[in-house]
Amino acid sequence: MIKLLTYPDIDPQQWQALIDRSPYATWFQTKEAYEFYASLPEEMTPFAVGIEENGHLAGVIVGYTTQEKNPIKQFLTRRAIIIGGPLLDKNISDETLKILLLAVKGLLKDAIYIETRNFNDYTQWRFIFDQCGFAYQPHLNFHQDCTKENILSSMSESRRRQIKKAIKNGVEIVEASSIEEVKAFYDILFDLYRNKIKTPLFAWTFFKDFYIQSYGKYFLVKYQDTIIGGIMCPILQGKAIYEWFVCGLDDVYKNQYPSVMATYAAIEYANKHNIPLFDFMGAGKPNEAYGVRDFKARFGGEQVEHGRFLCVRKNLLYAIGKFVVKLLKNK
Repeated sequence: MIKLLTYPDIDPQQWQALIDRSPYATWFQTKEAYEFYASLPEEMTPFAVGIEENGHLAGVIVGYTTQEKNPIKQFLTRRAIIIGGPLLDKNISDETLKILLLAVKGLLKDAIYIETRNFNDYTQWRFIFDQCGFAYQPHLNFHQDCTKENILSSMSESRRRQIKKAIKNGVEIVEASSIEEVKAFYDILFDLYRNKIKTPLFAWTFFKDFYIQSYGKYFLVKYQDTIIGGIMCPILQGKAIYEWFVCGLDDVYKNQYPSVMATYAAIEYANKHNIPLFDFMGAGKPNEAYGVRDFKARFGGEQVEHGRFLCVRKNLLYAIGKFVVKLLKNK
């Protein structure tokens, strides 16, 4: 018997058991992630849909819908994001997965598009996603093995040299210990998104609440008692740590390599705390030049292509929105 569930009717013990056994588990598909999204009503509206087969939880999809606050931009930016991809039992049936995907699609009928950002390999399910209107989009990522005794050994010679030089020059890595330190990180990140990346960034409340609710770690890069970079990392204990947001004042502190040290901080933490995987959370599209990919590659992780699944609900608005985003990035 098949049964669809929505939060809060998904049994938390079964949910956790599925996280523990599933090869598709990520922090972003946990009950904890849903509750974090739900704590930020000004930023997003969360959703969680689960499905049971014969009384056992076989799949959960957690995500959020969001849009720009500007009334005109709202019309063009209503989107649903499923970070990490669906949480699935490895033995879920094709029919059960199809029912789950169609249920999510029906729930999100007002979104311009639904996108899953996959951190694991869904190749065996690709035809089911396609049948349900989720088209595969190639997208790269890097997975870093953090179990090696010497984590520097797999990195490029230039990256090892930068890390050693930064440490020699007096750079420190610390965990955030106050709201004020997190705010210093956010200010650097905000400036990066506004002036270079030119895509929307969550408001300060998002970053503050992540710290207050202890959903992961902020690793900060300090030089002469000044925060010059950092990284925000959700953690799925015993499985993975994630580079959700990272930044550094690289143009100002050229010999301290703050962005390099921020990423290194998370990899080093994973190595010391029995977390086997550091997930870079994306490295752009294949066959397209992307400086961020080059930056990430020098840490020596494995390049993977787990892609994304895209379901466009409103084709005209999607096309207009893509054009506007491209226009703003090129300004």
